[in-house]
Amino acid sequence: MTWKNKFNKKYKQPKGTSNSLTKIARLTGFKRSGLQTIYNKGIGAYKTNPSSVRPSVRSKEQWAMARVYSAVMGGAAARVDKKHLIKK
Repeated sequence: MTWKNKFNKKYKQPKGTSNSLTKIARLTGFKRSGLQTIYNKGIGAYKTNPSSVRPSVRSKEQWAMARVYSAVMGGAAARVDKKHLIKK
């Protein structure tokens, strides 16, 4: 199960729903600015280390949102980006 699907299940969103950073911030209570920073780091990681990107990922935006979902759900990105996960 993907972090997005786990997020949608936990926050009672329809399965497969894509959420904006603003909506994720509202549902989780994290500051949007922190989520934006994590998103931007995901974009940068996609561009600077393409060999680490899984073949199923089709865009830098998809990679960045996966990092945001991982961070808010306690995945590996949560440890790396913990200083950006600030409650409102």
